[in-house]
This record gives sequence, structure tokens and C-alpha cells, in this order.
Amino acid sequence: MTVDLKCFDKIVVGPVKVKKRSSSIRYELHFNGVRKEYTLIQSYPEEVNIRGFEELAVLAGIVPAINYGLFTPLIEIKAPLHELDYKYFLDMMDITARDIFVNRIINKTGLIKEEYLPKGDVSPEDAKPIADVDVRETFTGTRLDSRPEEHKCTVMSSGGKESLLVYGLLREVGCEPYPYFVNESGRHWFTALTAYKGLSSMDPRTRKVWTNVDRLFAFIEKNMRIVVPYYWKKNKEIYPVRLFWYAHFIFSVLPLAVKNNVGNVTMGNEFDDPTGLTYEFNGIRHYYATYDQSLDFDDYMTSFMAKRGIGIKQWSPLRPITPIIVLRILFNRYPELGVLQTSCHSTRIEGGVVKPCGTCFKCNGVLLMMLAEGLDPTIIRYERKHIETLPERLEKGLIRLEESLVKHSKYLITQRGLWSFSEAEPVWHVEMIHFDNINARTDFIPIRELREKVLDIYEKYTKGYVYLVNGKWLPGSRPE
Repeated sequence: MTVDLKCFDKIVVGPVKVKKRSSSIRYELHFNGVRKEYTLIQSYPEEVNIRGFEELAVLAGIVPAINYGLFTPLIEIKAPLHELDYKYFLDMMDITARDIFVNRIINKTGLIKEEYLPKGDVSPEDAKPIADVDVRETFTGTRLDSRPEEHKCTVMSSGGKESLLVYGLLREVGCEPYPYFVNESGRHWFTALTAYKGLSSMDPRTRKVWTNVDRLFAFIEKNMRIVVPYYWKKNKEIYPVRLFWYAHFIFSVLPLAVKNNVGNVTMGNEFDDPTGLTYEFNGIRHYYATYDQSLDFDDYMTSFMAKRGIGIKQWSPLRPITPIIVLRILFNRYPELGVLQTSCHSTRIEGGVVKPCGTCFKCNGVLLMMLAEGLDPTIIRYERKHIETLPERLEKGLIRLEESLVKHSKYLITQRGLWSFSEAEPVWHVEMIHFDNINARTDFIPIRELREKVLDIYEKYTKGYVYLVNGKWLPGSRPE
């Protein structure tokens, strides 16, 4: 490779400061003789008051830096770090560097300056972090006192259809759900606001943690010489380099989970079709920019939290079902939750009501699938003009859903007589329950009793089971 991606001389993270209801950690960027700093803050709606809060605060504070191992030769951590946390940082930095290199550098996004894009062949060596990670002090043992109870589940809540369905499912099958929101300081919070207000009114366990991590990311990326100026105006759908942020959200809410003896962290990661995907480019293993939403990440987090003495499991109950089935169950079984959904990240507030933009990639996908299901998108604040102009945007390719899902949704819409699409085509397995060894194993919920109850519900809204065998989907029966 003939390009240098170095942007900083070093990034310094720390020290961390902890108060009863907040924690903070300083980030310093050093480059070209300049030093700039920003303070990352988490604040809580109540006193956290758990032993070992500092250890979780350090974890939540340092993980954003994992995104920048390709771009700085040194990351200094000025905070006492558990040896297992140090290994976690190195492991995640290695995986994230490969995902960023392939999906944000090699695969052109328009957000990296052309002169910094690699020329010629690349190899696995090019995708390795250049950063040495210098930690001032490491330790073993722990002050954390975690007593997880299996029937309690934190629901990582974003306000979208997936997290609302997870909440509804777990509530119905007897798990005690704790809907936790992370309030980023920018406009992203608008996306979650409707669901947060709705769940707060119906469930006293609802909480939100405030963080300015989105501002921290923007601060770092505005100072990267390889990133195009005003990148947020060029592409609102993706970020220039950052790909690893869910860990910050999870570690930020863990103090509340530990305080309430919660035994599970649940995510809203639904089915992704792995057929035809190689997960490799020129020998570089990657995750198509979604590692922190993958089954491998869930497995790593569960194993890490066991070794670390936290004992909380991480999983998603939605892995076997497609997004269109998510909508089907949500609006038919839990309509009081469905109307709280907002999936758009370019929302606005009118008269105190959060409204989706109606035209972005995410909105187009939601509109397509709702219409395929015979649902009226105006119940989640879309306008008629958004519906009427959808075919024009689909014609331009302004949608980011799997091809099989788009074809099948167009087929269902054509069958309903709403519009006629030339690309409409039934895809037989889209409405089924999927199992494979990449995204959705048969033990997708590690607690058997909960898993059986969830499958009972899924069977009422789907057309059977399919298994991935030698790269092809084959029908099967319910797993034993």
C-alpha cells in the first residue's frame, strides 16, 4: 500500500473523574505541534451508588478511542486499567481497524480525501492498527459487586422498531424488562424521544443515560487530515471512520444494570442474510461495518463480562427474523408500542411532535415494509406525500435493505394492488424463521424457557423454519 493514514501523533485518554451521578474522562489530540482536548461525560438520572463504579466508568470512557487505532501511532491511557479491560481494548481495536479499513477506506464512501486512499494492492498487514497502547497502571481483581438475576433484562432502547419489539416480547414472556436509553447530546436524541416518553409513562423502570460521545466523535473526526471537510453535509447516512460505538452505550448503562441486579443485556439486532457474503477482502477478515451488532460481538461481550465478574449475558431475541416480520409482530401484537417507533436519524420537531424526514434511506425502508404489511405509515407520523413519492425514490435506489427483502416487499405491495413494481418477486424464505451459524444460532436466547416462549410467538407470524446448509436456505422444523 502506498498511503499513510496517520492523523495524530498521539491520543491521550484520561484521567477519569467519578461523582455520585456522573463520570467524565478527558481526550487529548496531539498533532503538528498542536494539542486539543475534549471531555467525554456520562450523567445518570439517579445516584449510581455501586461498588466498582470507577471501573465501569473507565471502560465506558476509553472504548470510543478504539476507533482510531489505524490513525495514530500511540494511545496513552491515563487511568488505572484492569488487565482484562486492556486485552478487551486491544482485541476490539484490532477487529475495528480491519472493519474500518475495508468498509470506510477501501470501499470508497466519498468521506475520505482521494489522496489518502490506498493505491495498489492491500494486504492484512495494511489493516492492522498502528497504535501502541500505553497504560500507566494495570491491576487484577475487582471492586465490582455484581449479582445478576436471570429473569431481568436490560433492553438497549433506541426508539426504533427492533428495541420496541424486544421490550414487548420480553415483557410478555415473563422477563422483567429494564428499558434503558442513551441520550446523545445531538439531534440523535430526537429519534428516541417519542419512545422514551411513551415507555416512561407506562414503565417506571425506564431510564436514560446522557452522554456527549457523539460530540467527542465529531471533535476527533473534524481534526483528521484524511476526512473531507464538512463530511456531515456530504453523507448523512454514515460516518467517516467510526464503527465501534455500541460498547460505549452498553458500558454506560451497566452501572444501572448492576445496581438493579439485571442478568441480561438485550439488543435489537435482527436477521441479516449471510448468503453470498465472504466476510473477507484480500485476506482481511471484516464484518461489513457491523461488528458491534454481530453475534460474534455478543459472544465476546458475554464471555468478557463472565471473566470480569459482571456475569451479564448479551444477546438479541430478533436474530432469526427479518425486519418485515419485526414490523408485523410489533404492530399486530403490541400496537401501543408500534406507534412509538421512530427510525429516521434526520427527524424534526413540529408542535412538540417528533416527525421523520420521510425521504432518507431508513425512512424509505420503513415505508416500503409497512406498506407491504398493509400498515398505514401515517400512524408513526409520516405524511401522505412521503408515501405517494416513495416509488420515485425507490427507482433512484435510495434504500438500504437486503435485495431479497426489497423484492419480496415489492411483491407484497403488488399483491395488495397498491403499486406495480417490475422488480417485484416473491422470496420464499423472507417470512420464515432463520437459523445459521453466522448470525442466528438455534440457542439465540441463552435461557431455554424464554427461547421456547419467543418461538411460540414467532410461529404465529411466520411460515416455518429455514436453515442455511452449504450456502443455501433449506426448510426445516423447530429446533429441539
